Amino acid sequence: MKKIISIILCLGLTASGFAKDYYASMFGIKSNGTTLNTTSIQAAIDYISAEGGGKLIFKVGRYLTGTIELKDNVTIELGEGAVLVGSTNPYDYRKNGGQLGLIISNGARNIGVVGLGVVDGQGRELANNFLAQVAVGVIKDHFPLGRVSDRPHLFYLLKSKNVTLKGINMRNSACWTCTTDRVDSLLIDGVTLNSRAYWNNDGFDIVDCTNAVIQNCFVDATDDGICLKSHNKNVCNDNVIVRNNTITSSASGIKFGTFGVGGFRNIQILDNVVYDTFRSAIAIESVDGGFAENIVVDGLRSINTANPIFLVVGQRRGDKPSSMNNIVIKNVYAEVPADKPDYGVEYEGPTLEDQPRNVLPCSIVGLKDQKITNVTIENVEIKFPGGGDPTFAKVGTNELDKVPEIPKAYPEFSQWKELPAWGFFIRHAEGITFKNVKMTAEAPDYRPAVVLDDVQGATFKALSAKAPQSKGIIFKAKNCSQIKAK
Repeated sequence: MKKIISIILCLGLTASGFAKDYYASMFGIKSNGTTLNTTSIQAAIDYISAEGGGKLIFKVGRYLTGTIELKDNVTIELGEGAVLVGSTNPYDYRKNGGQLGLIISNGARNIGVVGLGVVDGQGRELANNFLAQVAVGVIKDHFPLGRVSDRPHLFYLLKSKNVTLKGINMRNSACWTCTTDRVDSLLIDGVTLNSRAYWNNDGFDIVDCTNAVIQNCFVDATDDGICLKSHNKNVCNDNVIVRNNTITSSASGIKFGTFGVGGFRNIQILDNVVYDTFRSAIAIESVDGGFAENIVVDGLRSINTANPIFLVVGQRRGDKPSSMNNIVIKNVYAEVPADKPDYGVEYEGPTLEDQPRNVLPCSIVGLKDQKITNVTIENVEIKFPGGGDPTFAKVGTNELDKVPEIPKAYPEFSQWKELPAWGFFIRHAEGITFKNVKMTAEAPDYRPAVVLDDVQGATFKALSAKAPQSKGIIFKAKNCSQIKAK
């Protein structure tokens, strides 16, 4: 913790300690919202960096631009009423490490974007303009799921050090909103992020970063809100804190994975709120040959979210085994709805996904030869809707062997379609501890509260599971050993 505090102090000095201020107007940068300022803004950044660093300050106005690249020792300050507006012309953007972006960096040190102003990507119009260019064959794109894949991120910061993003509003990205890739010493603080302009718009994507803090932010995204990813087998996310954020999403709130080639180590997820979210509040996924270890989730409030807790190990890529070890999830309150939690929002989650089906439980699911190990669930209260209908079920409570092994699946809590528990389904795991866990179902459910399949070593202390017309706590266990309930 002392290390993280020192990082925050260092980053705070980086953002505010430069010796000289420069105003955008000094460089002929226009605030009328129609003049394309890409060249003049870049010239200003280059000049300030060459002079030893400082702040480039934008006052009230709309500043239209294409891709701009942050350079060493330069911070952009957006004053209240200042809006940095992304061009809607696809050809005003350039790639950075293979990705398009509005604000980019590559190997820069001591950089930032701060203030009370706005970065607006005009993402819907921009994405549709990309789509039009794909349609006429000028831009080549593999066009997955009927959407353009190669679209500009609002921020794509690469291999940089001492990066501060503070106080600003991020809006309307055409793609993932803010991606930090292999950044060392990162502070994202007090940012308001609204990104529902297009499909699969993640909020913050933290990719193989070290010594990072994401705190005090509000995120409203069509895809994952805060997502830790690992794209490179030689690096990983290490020493990351995600603290005091509020998230709503048409995918998952806080997620590790989808891409987990390297891994995730020493991660703290503290005092966050997730609401009106289509998938999981917290999803920890190790499915690409990487690892997830030493992860603490402490203080999570999940309201109107389809799935509170999802832990999974898979094997989507190559022969290297994935692993998950030493996970602590504690001090959680969650309410799971019977209906679709993001109904009516722009780009909501798939309306007909795996329907009809029963409300799914929390899950901790490894593989036969790649078990999830050493998981503690403590001081957790979850309210489920119950109401399981056996006519929907594809797997009965006495048919655990029919729950499919799908190591190649794209990881989502709904990947099994149906699970034979209403509270927790735990499979291929070792060293599981439940302490003071309370689960209630509002309506009768034919399924047991907790189902264990191939679990070695599990302790349940002060576990309460209640549903109308039930006969108390009901466990279903198969191929298990050393299971203790106190």
